[in-house]
Amino acid sequence: MRLQRQVVDYALQRRSLLAEVYSGRTGVTEVCDADPYLLRAAKFHGRGSDVMCPICRKEQLTHVSWVFGEKLGAVSGSARNPDELARLAATQEEFSVHVVEVCRTCNWNHLVQSYVLGSIPAPKRPRRSSARARPPGRRTASE
Repeated sequence: MRLQRQVVDYALQRRSLLAEVYSGRTGVTEVCDADPYLLRAAKFHGRGSDVMCPICRKEQLTHVSWVFGEKLGAVSGSARNPDELARLAATQEEFSVHVVEVCRTCNWNHLVQSYVLGSIPAPKRPRRSSARARPPGRRTASE
């Protein structure tokens, strides 16, 4: 089981955006703009959800998990399925995961959640300063 940390839920932002669409203040074309790469990722790496699309109401949404992290190398910025996330969490230092919901019919997409996975990096050791390393005649702030 992987440990999710620093979880951020974007449900309020989603609800606000949908209220804007339903009231007519924001056009459907502005929110149904999924990139073809995101749609392909939803097809091959996504997992189904029980939530119907809030725009077209024709199909259930697909959740796609994207990973980002300095230590991930070429894997950073790619979509991963739940098995791959568990494997990365067990073998990598901290990285962030962004979960996006996608409708493959009308191209609705919205960030649902973000969280951190992976092992917590070891704290960096503080640098030790010695009085001998200081050039003669110079004073420190504590003197």
